[in-house]
This record gives sequence, C-alpha cells and structure tokens, in this order.
Amino acid sequence: MKTVRAGAIYARISSDVEGSGLGVARQVQDCQRLAEHLGWTVAEVYQDNDFSAYSGKKRPAYQRMLADLRDGTRDAVLVYHVDRLTRRPIELEEFLSTLDEGKVRHVRFVVGDSDIMTGDGLMVVRMLAAVAANESANKSRRVLRKMEQLAEQGMPHGGRRIFGYEQDMVTVRQDEAAIIATLVSRFLAGESLRSLATWLDAQEVRTVAGGPWRTTTLRHMLRSGRIAGLREYRGQVVGPAVWDPIISEDDRKRVIARMDAKAVSGRRVPRRYVLSGLLRCGRCGNRLYSSARVTSRRYVCSSGPDHGGCGHMTVVAEPVEQLIADAVLMRLSSPDLAHALAGRASADDQTAALADQIATDRDQLQELATLYGTKAITAREWMSARNPIEQRLKEAEGRLSRATSTTALDGLIGLDGALGAQWADLNLDRQHAVIATLLEYAVITPGTSGARSLDPARVQPHWRF
Repeated sequence: MKTVRAGAIYARISSDVEGSGLGVARQVQDCQRLAEHLGWTVAEVYQDNDFSAYSGKKRPAYQRMLADLRDGTRDAVLVYHVDRLTRRPIELEEFLSTLDEGKVRHVRFVVGDSDIMTGDGLMVVRMLAAVAANESANKSRRVLRKMEQLAEQGMPHGGRRIFGYEQDMVTVRQDEAAIIATLVSRFLAGESLRSLATWLDAQEVRTVAGGPWRTTTLRHMLRSGRIAGLREYRGQVVGPAVWDPIISEDDRKRVIARMDAKAVSGRRVPRRYVLSGLLRCGRCGNRLYSSARVTSRRYVCSSGPDHGGCGHMTVVAEPVEQLIADAVLMRLSSPDLAHALAGRASADDQTAALADQIATDRDQLQELATLYGTKAITAREWMSARNPIEQRLKEAEGRLSRATSTTALDGLIGLDGALGAQWADLNLDRQHAVIATLLEYAVITPGTSGARSLDPARVQPHWRF
C-alpha cells in the first residue's frame, strides 16, 4: 500500500451559533487521531465553519481542497462522516470524479468507516449521502413551516438582535428607538441617507454588529416593516407583529415612497448647490444649472444639446443662495404660513391612500409580469394591461411626492429669531427640501455689466406658500 505523504482533512459544520468553531475542531481532532492510527501524514486541514452542504452554495475550503486533489497536491482525504463532506448526491459524484482525475486512492471516514474505493463501500457511501440529503430536505421543510407559522402569528423568528429592539426581538430599546424616529423624521424632511449615515457615525452610534453605518444598511432598516410593528416574511408584510412599533405605518409608506422616487431620479452625488433645479433664466425661461468655476460657484443657463438654454445668463451662487435663504426664513417665521399649512392632517390621510394605491399598482404590475413569464397572456395583452397601470402609478407617485414635501418643515415653523441659528445647522439636502417646499422656482433676470454685487431685484421668486 502506497504511503500517504500529503493527506487532507476536511471538516464542516452547518451552523455555528456561538461562533467558537468547536464543532469543526472536534471533527479535526478525531480525523487526526485516525491519521495517526493509519500512519498517514496530514499536509493541510480544510475547514468550512458555518457552511451548509445542502444549500448548494460554494464552500471555500471544500473548493480549494478539490482543486488540490485534482492537481495531485493532496493524495488522500480524511473526513469525520460522509454528511460532513456533502449532503447532495450530485456533489458526491463530483467528488468521486475529482478523485479519479487526481488519481487519489485513499479516502477514509471516522464514523461509518466505509472504503470508498471498493464497490460495496462506495454503494454504502452513496446510500449515506442519499439519506443525509433526505434528512436535510425534511429539516428544511420543517424549518420553513415553523417560520411560516411564526410569521402568521406575528412572532419574531430569532437570530441576531435588531437595532431598536432588545435580544428578545419584542421589547423596544428606547434609546435606539429615539434614534430611529429621528432618522425617519430627518429623512422625510429631505435629508439624504448618506448624510444620516455620516451623522450616526459622528454621534458614535454603531450598528448591532458594532460597525459603522452604511447607506445600504440604513435604507434596509428605515423601509423595513419591523420598525412599524409589521411582520414580514420573504420580503412581504404578512400582518401585524406582536411587538410595539417605533414609527407609524403611514410614515413607513412615506419613507418607501421617497426612497423609490430617489431611486428613479438616480441622484447619488453629494449636494453642493442648495438651489439646484429651482432657478430659471430670465431671458429664455430655461433652468439654470450649477457650474463650478475656478474662483466661485455659479448657476448658469447652458446652451449645450443636453440643456437647450440661451447660454447668456450667469449668477454667482453664494449671494443668490443667501437671498433666497433669508426670504425662506422670513416666511417660516410668518403666522400666515402656519395658517396655510393648517390642513395638513387631511393631507396625511391622502398620502396614506396614495401609498396604498402605489403598492397595489406595483403588485399588479408584478402579477402581470408573472402571467407573461408563464405564457398565460400574450405580449400584446401584457402591454395593453401594463400601460394604464404605469400611467396611474406615475401620477400617484407625483401626487405623493408633492403631498409629502411639507414634512420638510417639521419643527421649523414659527421659531422666530431662533430659526436662523437652526438653519445654519441643517445640511444642504435638508435646506434644499425646505426651500423646495415653499419655493416653486425663482427667475434670475439680466444684471448690470460690471456690477460687483447681486442686485436683489434680479431675483423674482414664485412661492408655493
């Protein structure tokens, strides 16, 4: 019998809840004892901790071991049990093919020590792999059914603690809940996820895992049903949860609507111009665009093919931004504005109805796509049904965007002299949202050649409120 000079030990465990790796460590110890008994030399231990052998996902260490077996770097394999090697018959056959390709003739198991190189031993191993696959399938079905039942009852499913809740997944953690409520309020007021993530890190607020916040993590949390007291299963809300909400369902719908609207607009670059999209050329009526110059920031009427303006209007950014900001602060301090916004309670009912309509229309579009994908309807029928839904969806999203814009003013109306200091603390996203709520647009008229300062008469605001 040929001496084994470069054997491989493979160890795997599906779930390492404690994260200690003790499961694979015990497998390795038993395999090493068997190697000593056989007189085999172990060259490397391949470990996949917290990896399933039934899901079909790639196991890094296992794939590396196969490559080493294939090219002859390893000449034997030791495994605790066949179900640690694989729980899928097709994967067992791939393993056997790799052994043939690398001319590996030595494979042993600590438990159920069948000689895989003999006909009877191979038959036993194949039967064990089939049994393991069946056990995994049954376990998977039981777990899925349990999760479905928990979802139907509005119960949590366990796992890592969720930000805003204690480890029991039900009790609200008040300090984190206050942070979530603040995040939602600021996001609805026009602040970007990037800005909010930066603020969280500046305040040294960490995720449950102890890491810094990312916009993707923040987006997932703010649009989740959990913080609104809703139970989700496979990405869908299935009903009310047993835990208390941190925010209202209506606020969650508004958050989702604003996120979806921003996804369509595609804005990703941090804002540098607070009046972007709000200025018009007094010569041709075209929108003014931001333009960075060597000496100063400016808003210009661009004549390029993508802009279509006259190209003959320019205004320095800082003076016009200050002028508009002062006017906005004055309007925010006016009791007339509070009166104009007195009907916002009814508007909140409207936004909830619009959000429900948008969700229904999106579900209907998805249902249509599924029907077309399964060839239950023709392409013509799909197009015919899709067009009116998309048009209705576009109109509802526009109305919702306009209806929710007044949330940008929360906490700012009627602050009188204290408002100026608070305004300076707002980031550009929030300032832009506040201005856009009150100002439809401002027309910039031609100035006097050679003027060194902005003539206020050049700025003609058109107010919404």
